[in-house]
Amino acid sequence: MNTVRPKIVVLDDWENALRDHVDWTTIRSHAQVSINNKSLRGNELTKALSDANVLVLLRERTAVDATLIQMMPSLRFIICTGAHNRTLDIEAAKAAGIQVAYTRGGPSKANTTELTWALILAAKHRLTDIALTAVHSTWRSPETVLSNVLEGQRLGLIGLGEIGQRVAAVGKAFGMEVVAWSPHLTPERAQPHGVAAVSLEDLLSTSDIVSLHLVPSPATRHLINAERLKLMKKDSTLVNTSRAELIDTAALTQALQSRAIGMCALDVFDTEPILPDHPLLSLSNALLTPHHGFVCKEVMTTFAMDVEKHLHGYLK
Repeated sequence: MNTVRPKIVVLDDWENALRDHVDWTTIRSHAQVSINNKSLRGNELTKALSDANVLVLLRERTAVDATLIQMMPSLRFIICTGAHNRTLDIEAAKAAGIQVAYTRGGPSKANTTELTWALILAAKHRLTDIALTAVHSTWRSPETVLSNVLEGQRLGLIGLGEIGQRVAAVGKAFGMEVVAWSPHLTPERAQPHGVAAVSLEDLLSTSDIVSLHLVPSPATRHLINAERLKLMKKDSTLVNTSRAELIDTAALTQALQSRAIGMCALDVFDTEPILPDHPLLSLSNALLTPHHGFVCKEVMTTFAMDVEKHLHGYLK
């Protein structure tokens, strides 16, 4: 008697990390496996998921809401890479009788800290403008921007959790004055990290570099809006490796276009992948990276190990 094998669908494996680091041999002997390394939307997405029994989500690259869950009547198990997934409607999944499992996160905070400083330094030195290549070999240009050293400048951190603390430590190593604000930050909590707790208005109006490290909430959505962007120094740099919801992107775009602030360096966007006609892509004072903060070998290997373990458990 032939038994229909369950279907496993992997979404958004853009780096082929799960394809290459999960041992699919035994899994494929018991199940159909579909691994998608491109972003699927609309009809392509619903077609790929229509008969799925197991869904593997690479972080929050595809939102799984109640409407999408209703389109997957055969779905029984969702595996989320990472310790949480804000774009999965967990209540709708439970109501549909779908089991949800998570993987460990790996050293994503360390990698996000590294990327934050890579963006700060690249923006400060305008590395994308001065990098030498076979096509662009100009040694020096009259348009070269003369930047200040970081020593003595003020680094303003919006959020002083684990990542914010790591970013602060690096800033202090550069000789920067580090200040911070978050909704519940007190001077007593900031002091052990060598950081001064200040008001949000003070931070924005006096910091040379403002870096966001907050967990989004309804209260912090569009925290950085048109009004608050006007408080920032005209030569300041705004960095976001946290979540796009913290910034009003339209207001930021306008501030950059009018040179109300000096520069932004962003790793997160309202829609990901960013659309090719997005106005930020055409701005010389915007440095953009493709949500690379958690993308490193150690994190992806951890994801793969735990996905493999969960799949074997489900198939048994």
